[in-house]
Amino acid sequence: MPEGDTIHSAARRIGAALVGREILALETPQPRHRYDRWPERLAGRRVRAVDAHGKHLFLRFEGGLTLHSHLRMRGSWRVYRRGEPWRRSPERAWLVIRTAEHEVVQFDGPVLELMTDSRTRFDRRLARLGPDVLAAEFDEEAFLRRLRAGDPRRPLGEALLDQTVVAGIGNIWKAESCFHAGVDPWRPVGEVSDAEALRVVAEARERMRASVEGPGYLRDPAVHHRAGRPCPRCGTPIAARGQGDDNRTTWWCPGCQA
Repeated sequence: MPEGDTIHSAARRIGAALVGREILALETPQPRHRYDRWPERLAGRRVRAVDAHGKHLFLRFEGGLTLHSHLRMRGSWRVYRRGEPWRRSPERAWLVIRTAEHEVVQFDGPVLELMTDSRTRFDRRLARLGPDVLAAEFDEEAFLRRLRAGDPRRPLGEALLDQTVVAGIGNIWKAESCFHAGVDPWRPVGEVSDAEALRVVAEARERMRASVEGPGYLRDPAVHHRAGRPCPRCGTPIAARGQGDDNRTTWWCPGCQA
């Protein structure tokens, strides 16, 4: 699943291609949107902003309409120069926005909806999101309040993936940020101090922001997908096992994160 850094990076690329530009065509090839009339409803409107919150991306059009996207496991956004070959089949395209210079394509959905700006502020799914880990100013108090409101027996790694606690952290950055903060992702939240929890988020912010600035930043992970290999800090073999209701694999060092 794309994590917050991937979505914020996509928002930057899409914004550079669309904001303030004349839209020559908007197409919705996915049969699900055949009768939604988005081309007609958005005709003549320019994109005024593109932004992200956690794993959610928003294309904000003139006139108070917003396209909301969540990619889940398989979706993706791509920006192509006009005439550049697409790297995925056109049959997988859900949305195509064409300008004189670019084609912005959303592939494989699965969440793509047109809503009013006011609904983006009050929609229950969006209103429940925790503070964005990549926000310019991270709301530490809100994060700690949401973290402490849950079950104190819940493992920290599981809590970090809960988008109502903090938005944007996924499985990769959960493992990497816990490792670099020296905190065991299996430790119950009730046994994790505020300082430790904030240290983990600070590590996630630093690395995810670097990833936004330079895609491909995570070329040499410390623990992610390194089960059985020596820890780069202490040499103990990296461990891995499923965590949480979704059984997402967690990687950690039993030596220096104990």
